[in-house]
Amino acid sequence: MTEGSQTGPETERLRTLSEEHSAHNYHPLPVVIAEGDGAFVTDVEGRRYLDMLSAYSAVNFGHRNPRLVAAAREQLDRVTLVSRAFDHDQFGPFCAELAELCGKDMVLPMNTGAEAVETALKTARKWGYEVKGVPADEANIVTFVGNFHGRTTTIVSFSTDPVAKASYGPYTPGFRTVPYGDEDALRGAVDGSTVGVLVEPIQGEAGVVVPPPGYLRAVRDLCTEHGALMLADEVQTGLGRTGTTFACEHEDVVPDVYILGKALGGGIVPVSAIVADADVLGVFKPGEHGSTFGGNPLACAVAREVIAMLNTGEYQARSRELGAYLHERLHALDTDTIREIRGRGLWAGIELNGLARPVSERLMDLGVLAKETHDTTLRLAPPLVIEKKDLEWALDRLQKAL
Repeated sequence: MTEGSQTGPETERLRTLSEEHSAHNYHPLPVVIAEGDGAFVTDVEGRRYLDMLSAYSAVNFGHRNPRLVAAAREQLDRVTLVSRAFDHDQFGPFCAELAELCGKDMVLPMNTGAEAVETALKTARKWGYEVKGVPADEANIVTFVGNFHGRTTTIVSFSTDPVAKASYGPYTPGFRTVPYGDEDALRGAVDGSTVGVLVEPIQGEAGVVVPPPGYLRAVRDLCTEHGALMLADEVQTGLGRTGTTFACEHEDVVPDVYILGKALGGGIVPVSAIVADADVLGVFKPGEHGSTFGGNPLACAVAREVIAMLNTGEYQARSRELGAYLHERLHALDTDTIREIRGRGLWAGIELNGLARPVSERLMDLGVLAKETHDTTLRLAPPLVIEKKDLEWALDRLQKAL
């Protein structure tokens, strides 16, 4: 890791190209990455950084994880895309293995997290009309204040973030949004026409917001009581990030639909999926939903290796053990700039009394990459392969940056 100014001629050249020729829909830190290895990345000037963001949990298993790269290379030498017009030899095993990991019957693969969420919403509505018997066009789905499920038109329709939502109307109807963690408000929103409750077990983009103890259990019980589907968006929380395979496990809750993405592609290819039992996913017939790239051979080969790695339990254990150390150190930070610390496993949101962007920039100068969310929260999500000594080093730099 290198401390000091990050400015260099190649960095400035490439940043200028980005600034002039790409839409300004992100506000990246002023660093240009050229290589990655494990928990570290190196910029175009040769400076090395500890990655404490993991591409928003898409790189849970580290940059260029040898097992995942090997799986990708092997598949690259065979076949990468046939569309869903044909089966291929990776597809059936991928679906069976992911279904087993989730304890469900069936898988519907897509590519991005937003696609998986859209698929879950369509599934809930179709199931509601064809199985539950909700009258046509009367289905509602309950969502939560502070949610982040992607940026498609339908998804931003129920966002409560003005930055994500403004200027994209008219908005898709059929959603009821209630305060996150408020059981009474949730109960008041669910009725006989409710076909699903879409919930993040921990709200990531909102600042790693953990619900009150027992809340996920209340969501599960209320869905069961009213015959609605519990749709768990585990795109960020799932696949080891919080110390268990799925964050719902912390309350012994099994949703009707798992929504997965990010780390499922091993940081190599975009892979997402929804996983449910046959009485839910069985509503689809040929032509009613699909994706040319969803479930492609390369994606399936990489995702199968991800599933095999998760089946060892090693990464969930690392997240639990190192996560306990992370939160112990964070709560011991000697600074009056922190308002609140939230999170679980190797995931933390540090709510500051001021803006988090300057802290992100100081951390970058100190050799650590992290990112702010909603102005005042600094998010930490290191790869699950991070070594304790490197985590210690990063937290020492964080103390200095604060």
